[in-house]
Amino acid sequence: MLDKSIEKSPVQLTKEDFASDQMVKWCPGCGGHAILAAVENVFPRIGYKKENFTIVSGIGCSSRFPYYVNTYGFHGIHGRASAIASGVKLANPGQSVWIATGDGDSMAIGGNHFIHIIRRNIDVNILLFNNQIYGLTKGQFSPTTPIGQVTKTSPQGTIEHPFITAGLVMGAQGTFFARVPDNNVKLMTEVLYEAAKHDGTSVVEILENCIIFNDKAHAEYTSRARRDDNQLILKHGEPMIYGKERDMGIILKGTSLYAVKIGVGGITEKDILIHDQFNPDPGVHRMLGRMSGPEYPVAMGVIRSAKSFTYDDKVEEQIEFAKKNSKIKCVDDLLNSGDTWEI
Repeated sequence: MLDKSIEKSPVQLTKEDFASDQMVKWCPGCGGHAILAAVENVFPRIGYKKENFTIVSGIGCSSRFPYYVNTYGFHGIHGRASAIASGVKLANPGQSVWIATGDGDSMAIGGNHFIHIIRRNIDVNILLFNNQIYGLTKGQFSPTTPIGQVTKTSPQGTIEHPFITAGLVMGAQGTFFARVPDNNVKLMTEVLYEAAKHDGTSVVEILENCIIFNDKAHAEYTSRARRDDNQLILKHGEPMIYGKERDMGIILKGTSLYAVKIGVGGITEKDILIHDQFNPDPGVHRMLGRMSGPEYPVAMGVIRSAKSFTYDDKVEEQIEFAKKNSKIKCVDDLLNSGDTWEI
């Protein structure tokens, strides 16, 4: 959430103010560079002082992120970024806390922490770099690797059902989920700003290209030749229309979504489903998050942004209640409470 209690910068900062002095060591062509550019774009727009941002990471290529942004940062251990970030936010409510994590770091070794930070709805922002592979350890399959893909740890093809990130987030009662491609920095910047405005845990899945170990993993949806026909960029309050000719759309029939062509079979623009990202019922959001080709486009942008109370707000309320109602006001009161005796 854009919290009025968090100190604003007295001067307008720029993206250069958030650039660190560390050499960026991602491979040339890695999607991480675009994600970094989007973060450096959005932090000045949020308007807080640099000291009021904290970036937490676990282990993996994504987890170098705290070194590359000139803010507070914490490079944690594998899968534990969500746990560390929870403590950072609860102990420092005046911090805007961001987590940089990968598909393996978050949903494999960190899966338990990932679902519970979402369930608790702590006011943090999760940047999930999904390249469908373990890149830092040189090309093993991850929880999002498609069935049948040959990797260094699946020489005959993977036989595991991959996680659909949107389904996992909403199954954990997530209140905010968005998806963006790594080659659209403008859209990513807008979505990250929406995530920052959200009061609660925001998860932004970034379809990232690992040019060395899983090149073109998302090309069906992100390549220049195919993206217009295979991406549905959602905007709240607008019809779900897509395609190079803007002649395709999504309709809701019964309890299912269907991709249709406008002008065929009597379908008009009035039949196309209007996106409501704030709907508290996750039903349509779940279906949008699960759409994939070849039958459907992949939904991009903010899919879900529902309002609910946050864990950290409730903790603050309990602390204030205890301060007002506890008979113990100082350490002396504590030491002299309960059974006491003199020796």
